[in-house]
Amino acid sequence: MAHSVYYYFYERSRGVILKSRMGGKGLSTFESILTGMIAGSATTIISNPIWVVQTSQAVRTLNQSSQHEITMKKLSFVETVKNILAKDGIKAFWRGIGPALVLVINPVLQYTVFEQLKNILVANRTAKLRAAGAAATVVAVLSDWDFFFLGALSKLVATGSTYPYIVMKSRLQAGQASALKHKSSLDGILSILKEEGIGGLYKGVGSKLVQSVLTAAILFAEDLPEMTWQAIQKALVK
Repeated sequence: MAHSVYYYFYERSRGVILKSRMGGKGLSTFESILTGMIAGSATTIISNPIWVVQTSQAVRTLNQSSQHEITMKKLSFVETVKNILAKDGIKAFWRGIGPALVLVINPVLQYTVFEQLKNILVANRTAKLRAAGAAATVVAVLSDWDFFFLGALSKLVATGSTYPYIVMKSRLQAGQASALKHKSSLDGILSILKEEGIGGLYKGVGSKLVQSVLTAAILFAEDLPEMTWQAIQKALVK
């Protein structure tokens, strides 16, 4: 569902931008970023209630396990919705929307870091080639492995920079009293830092990094199966 909503708003925003300048050219870098942020924000606002329900279910299940309350009934999706409505009202379905909207910048940051790292790497390798006697028009070409590691590193920077907002969003969506009392996301992050230290802002970051960094690395590498097969062949030869 989220992908469909994102695609819908991306295409609509893209159409509006292209129509506004009455041209058939593609989007510029800035326009692509703007379109992505509009689509991401719309998707976040629409899908936030689903995340609130799912997070509430997960927290309830964890509490059951930790307290060994085997007689406590696990609520279904619909029952959780009714429970949230009865307890906190409809506004509760948009808990955590602030940090969730901030996190829309994550892919923008990722692609910005990726492009900068790519440009630096190409420039350095090109300079070495020309210093070694290559023609002045020669430009270094990056391999799939280069894109793999650049994709991983850029996602590492993006996720590492925004992870405190992921923590804040999760606590708000779960309805934790300690999180709901804060005036803003930044206020909540500063409170966590004061009460729990830097570790509190990065709880669970290990598994998140493994999942997101690996996914990004694979997406940026165009031919991962071939790369993997070549690596296996080299290992067997050695």
